[in-house]
Amino acid sequence: MYETQDVIASILPQLFEHSDILVTKLAPELFQSIRNTPLETTYPTNALIERAIAIIHAWNADEQAEFITAHPRIGQIKQLSALSAKEQSGGLSATTRLQTPPEVLKRLEHLNACYERVYSGLRYITFVNGRTRAAIAREMEDKLQLGHPLESYPDGPPLNEPTAESLICVAKNSEDWLHELTRAVDDVGEIAKSRQKSLGL
Repeated sequence: MYETQDVIASILPQLFEHSDILVTKLAPELFQSIRNTPLETTYPTNALIERAIAIIHAWNADEQAEFITAHPRIGQIKQLSALSAKEQSGGLSATTRLQTPPEVLKRLEHLNACYERVYSGLRYITFVNGRTRAAIAREMEDKLQLGHPLESYPDGPPLNEPTAESLICVAKNSEDWLHELTRAVDDVGEIAKSRQKSLGL
């Protein structure tokens, strides 16, 4: 099924977000890995995804971070792939989904800035799995140990509090930073498996 590197290179952007490192590093390494040890054939696409994630985990931290930052930020509404747009809308198509309230989008924009301040060089990745953007905002707040103003202040939440600059940075390559990187790569794998089912690959 994956006889050539070109075939693999054509499938990967359907499962993961397109990036230079996907083309220049993951595709050739994955092809070589499959040549050396063929995939289990009962569920070949799932096996391909699992092999790809294992390869990515073996990369250095900078390369893994480059790979995950190809994914759009949670709440981003422009320049999304069709699959990312559907995933971020709670699994509904772009034409039928309910509009995300502007205060949720504004809170997510702030939370992304906070996260990227705390975990410099990373991007918040999560397997949305049908959840709303408001639910993801709460998850991000919990990760950052922040409050939930969208729920606590319905008449005018302080959407940009606390300031990103006031948050303490986690040292790059520290245990906490690397744990978050590993979690993000694993969630990219879960996203890819969901896309595989959606596309029927």
